[in-house]
Amino acid sequence: MKQLLVPTDFSKVAENAIDFAVQSSKVFPAEITLVHSFETGDSAYADYLGVNKEFNRSMISDANEKLDLIKKEIKQAHGIVVKTMVSTDSLLDTLTKFGNEHSVDLVVMGTLGASGLKEKLWGSRTSALIGKTTVPVMVIPDEYTWNKPKKMLLATNHFEDKPNVLNYIFNIAGLFEATMQVAVFTDENDDKTQEFQDDKKKIEEYKTLLQTTYKEDTISSVHLSGEKFEETLQTFIKENNVDILVMVTYQGTFLSRLFNPSKTKRMSYHTSIPLLAIPASKGETK
Repeated sequence: MKQLLVPTDFSKVAENAIDFAVQSSKVFPAEITLVHSFETGDSAYADYLGVNKEFNRSMISDANEKLDLIKKEIKQAHGIVVKTMVSTDSLLDTLTKFGNEHSVDLVVMGTLGASGLKEKLWGSRTSALIGKTTVPVMVIPDEYTWNKPKKMLLATNHFEDKPNVLNYIFNIAGLFEATMQVAVFTDENDDKTQEFQDDKKKIEEYKTLLQTTYKEDTISSVHLSGEKFEETLQTFIKENNVDILVMVTYQGTFLSRLFNPSKTKRMSYHTSIPLLAIPASKGETK
């Protein structure tokens, strides 16, 4: 975990993400890069008049000044030197390009959560990245206050066994010196009794696999059931003092994403703790 990339729009929400990255770098050495991105205007007529060029020049200058100020504040308060950059590409393109060129290990990004209009803004930008970027994304809720993670929960219905995904998860758990718990959710409305029993059996087998593979006797498992995934998971998180929720994302068809958004995206709006979203294809070559 050497390279952390933190997008910012200079809001309070983004400050939470920056703080998480800074505090994490005190736990394990990591280089932090703050990035502000905005897409430039594409009007040919405005470019001809010089409007876009002047506007973009002003935007870039303003963003660099704000980033420099944050950089100085972090250096003074924490003694940590961070890098900064401004991009005129879309956020996804910026993260993809920078991530590939600099081998970014983790994107740390804030979210406003499910709060009406706010959900449509920065929170939606964060959610949009989940499942699209090849780099894992740590989603930091707007009301979250840093607390060194001691307990991580992997919520799964796929029982992931790919080393590139599991190694990443247990590497982060090791860096934070956090215990790991795995959970599977069964929908009481949709699943039959046999499916409930199958999930119950699989989660125990999965726990044993992880304990054997990673030599971690402290790994535990839980079988959750309820009418709503988000509410059931949130209740368990609060009652059991979970510090980081881990979920693995899978690419689906356009229609499946439109009519059945991923559980990870939905949780990015509802989680009260950091959510680590890891692409199932992480580490794979095309």
